Amino acid sequence: MISRALLRGIWTYRGFIAGSVKREFQSKYRNTMLGATWAVLSPLAMILVYTLIFSQVMHSRLPGIASPYAYSIYLCAGVLTWGLFAEITSRGQVMFIENGNLLKKLSFPRICLPIIVVANALVNFAVVFALFIAFLLVTGQFAGVPVVAMVPVLLLQVLLAIGLALVLGILNVFFRDVGQFFNVAIQFWFWLTPVVYPFSIIPEPMRPWMAWNPMVPVIQSYQRIFVEGLWPRWETLAWPLFVALLLCILGLKLFRKRSSEMVDEL
Repeated sequence: MISRALLRGIWTYRGFIAGSVKREFQSKYRNTMLGATWAVLSPLAMILVYTLIFSQVMHSRLPGIASPYAYSIYLCAGVLTWGLFAEITSRGQVMFIENGNLLKKLSFPRICLPIIVVANALVNFAVVFALFIAFLLVTGQFAGVPVVAMVPVLLLQVLLAIGLALVLGILNVFFRDVGQFFNVAIQFWFWLTPVVYPFSIIPEPMRPWMAWNPMVPVIQSYQRIFVEGLWPRWETLAWPLFVALLLCILGLKLFRKRSSEMVDEL
């Protein structure tokens, strides 16, 4: 699926990739008094708000789970991981357009751009998720050994996101409506995925349709790990894996076919 020449190009330009990720992270907090401290303060505030509002003020509870923090953990497990997916896909669909001048002036493997997008998103995600894990440890809600199952689920989610981002990013160069359409579609996609509500409240006639949404089993896997302390239902992840591989193959084929024409369109 990925040629040796492509991998060699990525390895040769690893310094360019690492430098771009570092520059982008630093540029987010440049000219602020607290600098990179905001990378910790912002997600910490979000986790505290979710915890205090939903567990202590609204007393939200999940059916069948007694812990007062269950809904807050359910919400954080869904929202934080959805945020990673949304960041990769939303930034990926404009990565070639936003770097048009760079593509015109410098010669480098264009496949570096999606890698930079994913690396940046993972850095942001690592900070916020480390705080979430710390919150679970402090409150005694850490799920234990099943947390290691998050790694393959995360890899699957990133694969799905990068495949979709690559397809959208290339199509958006030639058809600018694609980006606008996706910005609308991802809002519906969020609410059609049980991120903030339990899957059990979905009416029975709608559930078979929800099964076509590849993000449903992914988000449910995180929530099952962190809320219930159980291993994911691996068989449910077969569909998202199939969609992810399909999108990656389609994205790479489009990239090979159209990458030389993209600069003319930018």
